[in-house]
Amino acid sequence: MSTSKAEPRPRIVLTSGEPAGIGPELCAQLTATDLPDCELFCLVDRDLLQARAPSGARLERLETLHRPLAVPAIAGHLDPRNAPYVVGLLDDALDALVAGQFDAMVTAPVQKSVIAESGVPFSGHTEYLAARCGAAKPVMMLVAGSLRVALATTHLPLRHVPEAIRAGMVLEILRIMHADLRSFWGIERPRIAVCGLNPHAGENGLLGDEEIREIIPAIQAARAAGIDAFGPLPADTAFVPREMVKADAFLAMFHDQGLPVLKHAGFGHAVNVTLGLPVIRTSVDHGTALALAGTGKADVGSLRAAVELAVDLVQRRRVGVR
Repeated sequence: MSTSKAEPRPRIVLTSGEPAGIGPELCAQLTATDLPDCELFCLVDRDLLQARAPSGARLERLETLHRPLAVPAIAGHLDPRNAPYVVGLLDDALDALVAGQFDAMVTAPVQKSVIAESGVPFSGHTEYLAARCGAAKPVMMLVAGSLRVALATTHLPLRHVPEAIRAGMVLEILRIMHADLRSFWGIERPRIAVCGLNPHAGENGLLGDEEIREIIPAIQAARAAGIDAFGPLPADTAFVPREMVKADAFLAMFHDQGLPVLKHAGFGHAVNVTLGLPVIRTSVDHGTALALAGTGKADVGSLRAAVELAVDLVQRRRVGVR
């Protein structure tokens, strides 16, 4: 989608993530690719960006917003002393975004464990940004081309998933998906396929009753509210081609129900999008890859796709619902 001549180029702020990981070099690698039409700003320690820039990088294409590291970063070696720097990147980006200085933010990967080790409460980008924005219910959705998969639960031990699946929570997520598919993707009446929790979607209660007790009532309430949700579908057949064409997005009940399918379809160019925020935020579909940091072997595909999608969502939101 091209930018209207009457509209300014989208302004995207990029956070460089964990300094010991691949984030800084991916930000530098972006400058050697065919970037979308936007103004791209990177929050990073400038010396770190220079040190990690691969051959062929054109750093003059990237406007850097300098934030100094607490201590020098060594590729592949985490240091909790730099955790406030990482969190500070997010704070600076979000504050500027909320203030209207940027149109969207894109985040390179962070290492949750080292941030927590430093004493900063942090369970992930999604939850942190939602708390900062005052958003009651953030929703993680990954996108690979036309395939969009949102999660009812995210980084939760499997044994805790059934107790977390409640009709009110599922209904709230469906409301958020419906609203953001309309406002960000411009889909007037999004079709949302809902996966069951149990094998065969419970098989009428024989293999589990969460579908009967929680998921079906949520779907019924959503439909009564004008949301085109359907299911619950057995997850083992929900993503076959003849079913996928019936939906604009899927709601999976847990992390490893929906994301293996999406990452098989699009690993390396899939994008993580946070729904339910008052701002546009996209991210990569991978972690910090400490073993690859500093080797020049990290693949920039997902970060580039995250920037492209952020630009596209800005433009779509400007146009409005089709």
